[in-house]
Amino acid sequence: MTRFTYSKLSHFLKTYSSRPPSFRTAAEVKAGTCCCMQLKRFQSSDSRALQDRQKQQMARSLPKQKPVAGVKQVIVVASGKGGVGKSTTAVNLALAIMANDASRSVGLLDADVYGPSIPKLMNLTGNPQLTDNNLMIPLTNYGVPCMSMGFLVEDTAPIVWRGLMVMSAIERLLRQVHWGSLDYLVVDMPPGTGDVQLSITQNIPVAGAIIVSTPQDIALLDARRGAEMFKKVNVPVLGLVENMSVFQCPNCNHQTHIFGSEGARRLAETLGVTFLGDIPLHLNIRQTSDIGQPVVVSAPDSSEAKAYRKVASAVLKRLQEVS
Repeated sequence: MTRFTYSKLSHFLKTYSSRPPSFRTAAEVKAGTCCCMQLKRFQSSDSRALQDRQKQQMARSLPKQKPVAGVKQVIVVASGKGGVGKSTTAVNLALAIMANDASRSVGLLDADVYGPSIPKLMNLTGNPQLTDNNLMIPLTNYGVPCMSMGFLVEDTAPIVWRGLMVMSAIERLLRQVHWGSLDYLVVDMPPGTGDVQLSITQNIPVAGAIIVSTPQDIALLDARRGAEMFKKVNVPVLGLVENMSVFQCPNCNHQTHIFGSEGARRLAETLGVTFLGDIPLHLNIRQTSDIGQPVVVSAPDSSEAKAYRKVASAVLKRLQEVS
């Protein structure tokens, strides 16, 4: 088998991005809008038919959703702000789903092109091999197949790409990977509400989104924006996870709410979504993540691992409710 490298991907994306776009240009969209406005002037009595036609015209400019081959359900883990522990939550969630039910098969997709974290968290290095059909074979550890831009670049190499190349890379990560047969594909999304989030939600059917936030007010503001974005693109919000909820002193066991208390729970109530659970701010989670041995597999009987397993159970319960 051959290996898929960063240089090969860059060449592919430059070729791909030079093709004529499949979506309509701004001028065409504006022309369509003008046409609808003129139609409305002459057929004001039939506004409902006009609205239906406008929706059809808008739908033509959106890509058609296609399932990821071999994947039954896609779960996206998102946050409005970086630094809230989203990637650590995504990794331990995937492992916790399997820990709760060994018959479940789960994969991990790192969609954070500019700052991939999955290789470090899952202790994986190297370039993916290619099948005879030129599909990338995910790297696997702890029974979880993983795909990330981090497998295609050096650890310290920056990815300096414009938006169109990033979108092309996401398309390849979605379509050109041999996942095999998976019950769930957990997608670690980049922070924010930008092009990558829209590209993924418009191109593949997403079973549900999980919003990760700390209890801090400034983080909750962005978490709310993230939840509202998924609602606008018709992706079910499975619920909120409060990360770094409380710090317990290892010496005296005194608990301190460094970032505030129950902020994500209150936001979930405000938004009318489920509060999936909280994860403590614990040294064990940080240490195991840094060495690529997530706490769910390295310390399965710890209270931290049990917290992730509880969240995983709540996530699967919500999936059943929204399916």
